[in-house]
Amino acid sequence: MIQVTGAGVSTVNKLWDRVFDLIGTPTAKRTTITTGLEGSAGGKISGEAKIPVVAKGGAEINGGIKLSKSKSEQNDTAIDYLQLLIRELSGTGFVVFIDDFHYIPRDVQLDVATQIKEAIRHDVIFVVASVPYHSDDVIRANSDLRGRTLKLDFDYWDRDELKKIAIKGFKELHAEATLGYLDSLADEAAGSPQLMQSLCLHTCFENDLREKWVGGPLPKKINSNRRDVEKVCTRVVATSDYTSTVSKMKEGPKTRGTERNSYGTRDGLVIDVYPLILTAVALDPPKLTLRYSDLQMRIKDICPNQQPSGSSVTGACSHIAKIADDAENKKVIEWDGGNDVLDIRDPYLLFFLRWSEWQS
Repeated sequence: MIQVTGAGVSTVNKLWDRVFDLIGTPTAKRTTITTGLEGSAGGKISGEAKIPVVAKGGAEINGGIKLSKSKSEQNDTAIDYLQLLIRELSGTGFVVFIDDFHYIPRDVQLDVATQIKEAIRHDVIFVVASVPYHSDDVIRANSDLRGRTLKLDFDYWDRDELKKIAIKGFKELHAEATLGYLDSLADEAAGSPQLMQSLCLHTCFENDLREKWVGGPLPKKINSNRRDVEKVCTRVVATSDYTSTVSKMKEGPKTRGTERNSYGTRDGLVIDVYPLILTAVALDPPKLTLRYSDLQMRIKDICPNQQPSGSSVTGACSHIAKIADDAENKKVIEWDGGNDVLDIRDPYLLFFLRWSEWQS
């Protein structure tokens, strides 16, 4: 597996440069020609130090110091990156894994897709990874790739898949929860099986269920109303702390002398656009991906009388994503300005926004 990322790729050659760097293939030939006279030194300098005078043509001065001159010529040989890629990887079984393909600029995607098509024809294997709503970017960049590619969805788990974790686990413990309770846990897990396992674990703690129930022939009934869901979520949120990151997101970037506009909420609070967006993300139902129209509907629900302008919302989303990524030193939120989509990459971050007390 030769794994490279599309982040920071401005040309197709820069992408292949990353591949060649990993496999140790040189990508340029540079010839240096140097001519000159050997230098030598003789004699002694005594008394006060003197700066020697340079004579023309490399003559001797100051007691035998001979100056030399040199000339360098550098010639770079142009490389056909596509042919080099084919020559190095054709039929080898190596897989070029291009992660975050959607970060590559659209015009460069066209070049990459065209060269991928040609390389595939010569038995070079590629895997191209993107977030779900960009999964067809490489196909749209070159429709000729249809029929030459296989789509593999590695999406978050859906509700039914997550519920199987709870159903199987509680059955082993001879316990039983209502389907409504399991639906609620699966929704809060937001596609993460690890988060679903944590919710089930703390459900057991809340119900004093630490080993298989042997109190009778019928399974132990797990408390399953909405208040019980809230108790479990409050326990689980303590295991994933994003306090400093969310605090920075809530504050937003530093202002330059102009105060941000504030908006009155349905609950009587007055907040600016940054906590407003985070509050909107935290509303029901939990969703990792919010398109602009969905986000605006949530904002309107929070602030029914006055809402920020569209440009204010999109600009704040862009800043929020950058602040979060910088704080976590990894990609946890993406704002896709081309498609107006806010995508939360970490289900635990969404869970923290929903259940922590960051708004207080």
